[in-house]
Amino acid sequence: MRVFAILLAICLALPVQAGSGGLFSMESREDGQPWEAVGRLEIGGTGFCTGALIAPGLVLTAAHCVFDASTGAVVPPEEIQFLAGWRNGRASAYRRVRRALVHPDYVYNAPAGPERVQLDVALIELQLPIRNTTITPFHTDPAPQSGAEVGVVSYAHDRSEAPSMQDLCDVLDRQGDMLVLSCTADFGSSGSPVFSFETGTPRIVSVISAKAEAGGQPVSLGTGLEEALPWLLGQLEHDDVRDPISAGMRRDTGAKFIKP
Repeated sequence: MRVFAILLAICLALPVQAGSGGLFSMESREDGQPWEAVGRLEIGGTGFCTGALIAPGLVLTAAHCVFDASTGAVVPPEEIQFLAGWRNGRASAYRRVRRALVHPDYVYNAPAGPERVQLDVALIELQLPIRNTTITPFHTDPAPQSGAEVGVVSYAHDRSEAPSMQDLCDVLDRQGDMLVLSCTADFGSSGSPVFSFETGTPRIVSVISAKAEAGGQPVSLGTGLEEALPWLLGQLEHDDVRDPISAGMRRDTGAKFIKP
């Protein structure tokens, strides 16, 4: 395996930049229909990330999206909204958020590095599930190895009114649960689902976390799902935590919950 020296550039709440090119804007409903489960997450009225449904009531995104970039504090759930299939001022479904769940070992203000990227995953629980025949949640799969072809569906600051697809980019390297990708990203595309098409049906294998440089070239960094996602789903299923926990604080037996 070729090992890249990574210079992590940024990992903030309205995140990421990387090289451009190969993007197809899905401005028509016909183009975007298979991707209606991807949507914009409006964060605190100050910006947005991208997220994707993996169940009728669960949105997968990046953990740092639920933090305020200027203060490092968590964003209250009542200030987050998911806009499924957002396109030209309308969404296929609008949902408020009940809570956000991140891995207990993810620390927002930790030094930038692969250790932080590898846990940069969050589950957003919606107040009401989205049960719409035109919006089908995606399945997830383990992250692919180096050399695999993947694609990304995302929103970004200069294409915020319709999702864009990059259906051909590469996994340049894999370092633990961090993927080095040639995929394009820009401000607003943190949390964007990274898809594998190997089975013939798109499956989410990673989420976009940050930009970086590898060998002097811009790349994007994706978070694998093998470690964080099963833990988050298990914690959600067996949740017996009722009190809010401040995100960024460690807890040995519990997740960081952010509740109204």
